[in-house]
Amino acid sequence: MIAVSALSYCSYVLTRYVRPTGATLLGALLGGLYSSTATTVVLARRSRDITPDADVPAGIVLATAFMYLRLLAIVSVFDASLGRMLAIPLVALFCAGAAASAVVYRLSAGPHASTTPLGAPENPLQLGAAMVFALLFAAVTLATAFVRVHFGRYGLDALAAIVGFTDIDPFVLSLAQGSGNGVLVAAQAILVATASNNVLKALYAFVFGARRRMIQPILALLALAACSIGAVVLMNR
Repeated sequence: MIAVSALSYCSYVLTRYVRPTGATLLGALLGGLYSSTATTVVLARRSRDITPDADVPAGIVLATAFMYLRLLAIVSVFDASLGRMLAIPLVALFCAGAAASAVVYRLSAGPHASTTPLGAPENPLQLGAAMVFALLFAAVTLATAFVRVHFGRYGLDALAAIVGFTDIDPFVLSLAQGSGNGVLVAAQAILVATASNNVLKALYAFVFGARRRMIQPILALLALAACSIGAVVLMNR
């Protein structure tokens, strides 16, 4: 909880006080280190503006790209072997996400400069948020241990797919603090969780955003989800 809060709070401070007003892409980058899901919702809603800037669709993809670096940092703090196992796939996914963001940026119509700043997230160290995270972490840890014992690897993958539609940090932390089924199984479960989380963000972009402006980021997010599943397949060989 301290590790995640520290990483989130550093990003929060930079987003709140350092980010230049209107720098959507930089705000999305920092938002990805804080919460790519929350950043996706904020930017998707901005796409409904009468004259949204072209940075908005690219920012959604960029936030997800930096999510992979955040997860790698979290995992490496608690389990160096798991961090090494995930280093190549997560860095590769980051590079793919950054490249996709660049493509979306070039293809998006509109000015490449935001006229309104990206809303800063709430302070991640608020007591209420900390308590919610602690409870969620405890619940996910118990669920993960139960699934490991009774359902094995495939049950863990199924749980990862479900957890991806919520906050994946507690799930990732619970695996990083005890790879009971092996480092490879834990690494694959984390990649499955990132895939389902990207599907969730694509759904958020569709629901909260202007449909015709969200086509490119939605396709990019689904492509990154497919890449995560592809990485799982390759790790099985």
